[in-house]
Formats: sequence, C-alpha cells, structure tokens
Amino acid sequence: MVVGRTPGAALRRGAAIVAIAAVTMAGCGDDAVTTTAGDGSASTTAAPRPADGGATTTSAVAPSTVTIQHYSGTDTVPVRPDKVVVLDTGVLLTLDALGIAVDGFASLGVPTPERYAPVVEDPGLVRVGTAFEPDYEAINALEPDLIIVATRSSATYPEMKKIAPTVDLTLDADVDFMTAFRERHEAIGRIFGIEDQVEEALRDLEAEIERVRALTEDAGDALILMTSGNEVSAYGPGSRFGVVHDVLGYGAAEDSLERDATHGDVVSFEFIANAAPDVLFVIDRGSAVGEEGQLARAVLDNELVRGTPAWQHDRVVYVDAYSWYIASNSLPAVRAILADVEASTR
Repeated sequence: MVVGRTPGAALRRGAAIVAIAAVTMAGCGDDAVTTTAGDGSASTTAAPRPADGGATTTSAVAPSTVTIQHYSGTDTVPVRPDKVVVLDTGVLLTLDALGIAVDGFASLGVPTPERYAPVVEDPGLVRVGTAFEPDYEAINALEPDLIIVATRSSATYPEMKKIAPTVDLTLDADVDFMTAFRERHEAIGRIFGIEDQVEEALRDLEAEIERVRALTEDAGDALILMTSGNEVSAYGPGSRFGVVHDVLGYGAAEDSLERDATHGDVVSFEFIANAAPDVLFVIDRGSAVGEEGQLARAVLDNELVRGTPAWQHDRVVYVDAYSWYIASNSLPAVRAILADVEASTR
C-alpha cells in the first residue's frame, strides 16, 4: 500500500471504533511512555533515548494496529497496511480517490465506463477472481496485510479472514445512508492513517449534498425506475436508491412502494402513468452489467410513459448506471449521483 499516490492509478450496528494496540518503540532506557487504548486500557513502552545522549523528549506514539467494528464483526488490522487486497469496486474507487494504492482486486466482470476505467482496469492491479468467486490461491500468493470485502463479496468474509486480517465495509441497510457512509469512510481513514483527509472529503461531499438538496425543494415529485430487459422495477423512499428522497429531498411520486427494498417493486407502464412523476430517474441495469437486450430508452418509449409530466417536460434522467448500481458506496459514485440529481432540477 502506498499513501499519496495520485488518484487515477457499513458498518454493522454502530460507528467504527479504534483501539490502539501496544506498540514497540526503537531504543532502550529506563524512561517509559504510556498510551491509552480506545477501550480505556493502557500499555507502556520504553521511550527512545536521543542519539546524542541528551534529554529524552516524550511524544505521541503512533499505533500499529486499529480495531474496527464492521458489518460482519470486529477485527484488529494493521494501520497503514503495506499490501492490500480489495474485493469491492466501490471501495477501490474510494481508496483511489484518497490516494491509496491497492495491490489485488476482484472485479465484478462487467463493462467499465470510461470515467472509471483508469482505476478499475489498472494493469498494475493483480486480478484475484471476482467478488462472487474470488481466486483464493491468488490472494494467498499475494500475502496481503489487509483484505477488504463489501456488499457483493460480503459472504466471503469468513474465508478471507483465514488468509489475512479482513474487514467488511458493507453499508448497513438498517442505518440511514449518510450515517453508514460516513462510518465506513471514517473506518478507512483510521485504517490507513488518513483521518483528516477523509474528514475533509466527507465535509466537502456533505456540503455538495446540502447544495443539491436545496435545488430539489420546489422541483416536484420523483420516481426511480430500473429496467432489466423489458422488466421495469420502481423504488421509493427507504429503498436501495432511496437516497434521492431520503438524502436529497425529492418528494415521492408514489407512496405504495415497498420500503427497505433491494430489488424494488416490479411495475407496469400503467403504474408509471398513474404515479404521474414530475421527474423520472432511470437506471439501465442491462447496460451496467453488459447484458444484451433493449435499452431503457426503448423500453420506456411508449404512450403511457410519454404522457407523464416527467416526459412532457423533458425531465427523464437516464442516470450513470454504473455509479448508481455498481459503485454507489464510493466517494466518486456519490458525486456522480449528485450530478444526475442536479441535472433533473434544470
């Protein structure tokens, strides 16, 4: 792992926590430095003696490990790990945005849009299978100091932790999106020793969210659709794509949709017409995962959908499907989502 590389190369039930493990300091002598861990326990290490034999100066001791409470459990992992394997596209994109290089990566095996290709398709990454089917031998061969799983690779956590310290940075669906998102990224900050940098990135993002939210106040009601072939699913507040309502402030064009839905409610064109949304956000799943079949524009181009206020007023937004569907748990993807929502208000 390299800190400072130029960009481009949920935690389960509660906030990420830090516990500083005992660390060994260089040098010897009778003086000692006591460090207090996040759980209140203390450890004492010998304080270094200056090379010139002068007075010893006591200073803060950098932790060597950090304990992270995450989606699948609690694990102690090294701070600033040297060799890192990532099994989640969103995590990879966030680490790159923060200047953290990754050694091994398990992709989803789907087409990568041009904006993300320099990161996801980086030839310097060792390919270690896919998020669903990791190559355990390849991961073992890398001898990683840290493995990060999340979302689609979450189920691999028990096996991964047998190889190396592992954290599961899946966003907890039982926690509101921005709280889970912040906790996940704060954990990344602690693991890689870049807490201040992460905090600055989160503050900037939250300011952008407030700016876009102000634009939606008088922008009408929205409906989120995802097409997969000829099938159309709708999402509302509290759902997988509910950030449009829950975080960015759009009213819901239809209140009957299932909350906490991952896969949405399959709906008809009549349903869309009756909902009469002022704005339609359309996620073309087929294009995101490289499936053949009709594109969303063709599926929705019919008399019933054309009669909606959204269509009549040119407020149908075909969103960045990769950002919304594949990598919505990352800093770059949330910024892309904000851009799509802002576009709907013009």
